[in-house]
Amino acid sequence: MASLDDLKKRIVSVKSTQKITKAMKMVAAAKLKRAQENAEKGRPYSEKMNNIILNLADGISDKENAPKLLAGTGQDKIHLCVVLTSDRGLCGGFNSNIIKKAKNYFGKVLGEGKTLKIITVGSKGYDQLKRLYSDKIVEKISFKESKNANYFDAEKVGKIIIESFLKKEFDVCTIFYNKFKNVITQIPQEQQIIPLKSSESEGSTSEDNYEFEPEEDEILSNLLPKNISTQIFKAMLENSASEQGSRMSAMDNATRNAGEMVEKLTIQYNRSRQAAITKELIEIISGAESL
Repeated sequence: MASLDDLKKRIVSVKSTQKITKAMKMVAAAKLKRAQENAEKGRPYSEKMNNIILNLADGISDKENAPKLLAGTGQDKIHLCVVLTSDRGLCGGFNSNIIKKAKNYFGKVLGEGKTLKIITVGSKGYDQLKRLYSDKIVEKISFKESKNANYFDAEKVGKIIIESFLKKEFDVCTIFYNKFKNVITQIPQEQQIIPLKSSESEGSTSEDNYEFEPEEDEILSNLLPKNISTQIFKAMLENSASEQGSRMSAMDNATRNAGEMVEKLTIQYNRSRQAAITKELIEIISGAESL
């Protein structure tokens, strides 16, 4: 049984932890509002850009000479997976949910006998994947110095992907991230960006009619690289909001659990203290009677 000093030290330690988790919850709540606004503002732009590009693709008469970023290499042998996670922990199941989604995709690709290559954006993703897929990771990227998600970081990742594609190092590129729904719920996503593929959440492009100047293929050659960076930036914004929401929820649970533990330890401390006092009184009374 723990001594009174041990119980007292543990109560002080748990209370100190409770103060930290409560502070982290408040910081996450303050950051969440702005991150959520940025994520929600970024969705219409990225989805509309995808729709415009798909509409432009429908207008190309010579499909064989279409830009490779749009049509792909024509093969499906080498898959490049870009896994976007956070650089910081203490955010509940945020990172593990993305990794779980990515691992399911990895298993499917490897099960079909295809080649897998991985780029990790965020140190937590690399830490979890290096155990099983260290030989598959071709690039690890971290933006620890960046306080908020920004387009310049997304553009750096986009350039790495495009340069790798132009060197014919992969056929299909898919990104993995968490889509923010609310503080409690973040939905793991997989999105194919090369060759470009429409998602179910995006509206049909058949109703959109555009007149192009210059020609479609010339516009696409300039627009496609920008779209890749835009889709990565959207994923980073969604991740940022999801991370803060998950951290806020996790720290709230940790704070409540710490409070419950303090109550239990206090009860245990009081009982032990009362038992010690009772024992001393019995010894004093017994000694007095013996005299």
